[in-house]
Amino acid sequence: MADESYIQLAIEIAKKGEGSVSPNPLVGCVIVKNNRIIGAGYHQKYGEDHAEINAINSSSESLEGSTLYVNLEPCSHYGKTPPCVERIIKEKIKRVVIGTLDINPLVSGNGVKALKKAGVEVKVGVLEKECIELNKFFFRYITTKLPYITLKAAQTLDGLIADFNNRSDWISSSESRKYVHWLRSRYDAVLIGFETAKKDNPKLTVRLTEGRSPYRVVLDSNLSLKSDLNLFNHNSDNKTIVIASEQSRSKIKKINQLKKSGVTLLFAKSDNDGRLKLKSVIKELSDLQIISVLVEGGSKIYSSFIKQNLFDDIYLFVSPKILGSGLKTFSEIGSKKLSDALKLSIRNSQKLGDDILIELVK
Repeated sequence: MADESYIQLAIEIAKKGEGSVSPNPLVGCVIVKNNRIIGAGYHQKYGEDHAEINAINSSSESLEGSTLYVNLEPCSHYGKTPPCVERIIKEKIKRVVIGTLDINPLVSGNGVKALKKAGVEVKVGVLEKECIELNKFFFRYITTKLPYITLKAAQTLDGLIADFNNRSDWISSSESRKYVHWLRSRYDAVLIGFETAKKDNPKLTVRLTEGRSPYRVVLDSNLSLKSDLNLFNHNSDNKTIVIASEQSRSKIKKINQLKKSGVTLLFAKSDNDGRLKLKSVIKELSDLQIISVLVEGGSKIYSSFIKQNLFDDIYLFVSPKILGSGLKTFSEIGSKKLSDALKLSIRNSQKLGDDILIELVK
């Protein structure tokens, strides 16, 4: 097998850690000797051994003279675990092939330098694009200190997310809904606005597939949502987060009521119209080491993220239905000329049941 094939295998192994390692990156590792795979592992849980250590420990024979393949540069600093490069050098591994460098300032080429200094042959940049895509959440967080933001919406062919009576059950197919639950399990948090919480009363948990449920974030500027919502009554994991305006700190009774339900309260800045400033909102989430957010509604929230250029991509589930009237997906964009329209690129598309999922990027 060529170097590319082993790095591709490392990428696939790394994906086993999705939903468990954040805010750390996804890392997989394969060790090869005499054209045989003698060790493999991945970073399984935040705070535990890294992929390289798990791969080394999985081998029952000497690693001297072997080649280690890893999708991300091995660490060279002490954190929650010792440096991986020290163990690689100790095991007398001859060659290390790396998908992409780690842009974390604590690593950022230092792992490669340490390996080369010890006489280890190093190759960097194998399937680099794929390796960067795998850890797009991590790279966004490291470079901007803000989470990766994905807007997710299910709409009809004519661009509506609800009918004239604000009903949206169910625009998308069962296959699309299952895919959304899979998406939720990959993101650190799911975010909705006040109107969506009030009208749809969602649970925002992972139920239709395996995987851990994300944090559930609701924007409630004035702390006026009723306490009988699913977000509050089904919070045994204490993962519901309410973000309110700074002015709402005075509502002590409501705050105490929410805290008794295990809800985490965060306070963000608001604009002159009383709307929460989204940059302040996502900064609060970032401070909790939430590095990826799936925005699930509603229309005003989608529009605000787009107008403020605070999103990275859009997952649009398009159902072959035509309503004619109802709530537009992006109701408040406000472009009056075609030349002012937001221009996006299609990264990928696929059929899910009767729907088409379109992945869009800026």
